[in-house]
Amino acid sequence: MTRKLISLMLATALFGLVFVCSPVRADDKEKDEDRLRNAGQVLKEILNIPDDIPQSLIDKADCIIVIPTVLKAAFIVGGSYGRGAMTCRSGDNFQGPWGAPTMMALEGGSFGFQIGAQATDFVLLVMNQDGASSILSSKVKLGADASAAAGPIGRDAEAATDVAMRAEVLTYSRARGLFAGISLEGSTLRPDDDANERIYGQKLPSKEIALHGAVPVPPAARALTATLNQHSPKNLSK
Repeated sequence: MTRKLISLMLATALFGLVFVCSPVRADDKEKDEDRLRNAGQVLKEILNIPDDIPQSLIDKADCIIVIPTVLKAAFIVGGSYGRGAMTCRSGDNFQGPWGAPTMMALEGGSFGFQIGAQATDFVLLVMNQDGASSILSSKVKLGADASAAAGPIGRDAEAATDVAMRAEVLTYSRARGLFAGISLEGSTLRPDDDANERIYGQKLPSKEIALHGAVPVPPAARALTATLNQHSPKNLSK
């Protein structure tokens, strides 16, 4: 086999690989953008009901994570997996408008038993800088690496304040229209670096995206940040 023929075969194989992989990457990016849009819709629906998350807690949160449509994995006992986004208030002291989101992945075992087989949306309030920094830095286990508690619902501001003082992350779920605080202890959160690269077209640390304004809010996430800027424009915890 001549060197010219070998080169031609390699070139053909490379072209075929690019042709096959490119649509997959495009499809993955479209899925990531759908998750951002879904996260915005989920949050809008939840925040429009005053008896869901107390306004006093939203106003004291530094960051919010929305994981839309988490499904229990039937082939893994109690295993569940979901992807979504985390957005934080901008500025060194979390005093500015809500900024560009970083993509996140939620994985866990214990909550799989609680939600059963139906799709469930999760909303997590990150209440302080330590919690935000831990989650954005690496994979964290809720209840161990970051203190977590089922978030209170309704208008009881006094109870809400008490819970907020004791937890870095407050966790909520919505399934079949029912909204409640839920324990996610034992579950893990991690930045989804591959999804971030697809959304923003470059490799960036999650901290640079969420805390340091490295990129503007992508079109698919504008509803998410606009909803938060409307419902909670100021951080009242500082």
